[in-house]
Amino acid sequence: MNVLVAASAILTLIALLFLGSTLRQTRRGNLLRASGTFAVGAASASLATFGLLVCVSYLGYERLTEEHLVGMIEFSRNAPDEYSARLMIDGQLDRLLTLRGDEWQLDARVITWHAPATILGLEPVYQLERLSGRYSSVDRERSEQRTVHGLAEERLLDLWSLARNFPRLAPGVDAYYGSATYLPMADGARYRVTLSRDALIARPVNDPARKAVGNWGQLAE
Repeated sequence: MNVLVAASAILTLIALLFLGSTLRQTRRGNLLRASGTFAVGAASASLATFGLLVCVSYLGYERLTEEHLVGMIEFSRNAPDEYSARLMIDGQLDRLLTLRGDEWQLDARVITWHAPATILGLEPVYQLERLSGRYSSVDRERSEQRTVHGLAEERLLDLWSLARNFPRLAPGVDAYYGSATYLPMADGARYRVTLSRDALIARPVNDPARKAVGNWGQLAE
């Protein structure tokens, strides 16, 4: 990442130098040379801007090293098949959201790298995408009201979207995939959510959650 920032800074400096040269050539009436220096300066500025936008997008994701603690989520029952979910993400996000259903699902975007991006020192990163309610019954999933809450911030340039829509512009992206975890909702249940290099993992951390997971496993059988 430091290499990418340095490259963007150098390109910005080059763009400024060529802009100055363009102004001098224009004042001297040498329009042909001015147009040439302007073209080089504009190309440098475009590359610098692209690099800075990539840096901003990268910094908007969380670094992923081994199994990383994403946050906690706890539930309180409002009505049949309706819960208030408090999502607490590593001190950065604390939101109270309403979910319908008998299960909850958390989705994340994960990005890893290969050459040439690895020479920039980039680490695997992730970003939470959405939190939704779901039903264990497929029939109810099709017919009942569902709730979905977006968690990813909208950006002018997003690495995930760039890699998915324009793979040739992101040659260093090794994987850009989604990972999700889902477990039952229950009144008072609290879960700990982590993310490994492979997947999101949710674990019950109190008795209501452990009881819900135990009953859920029996129902699944």
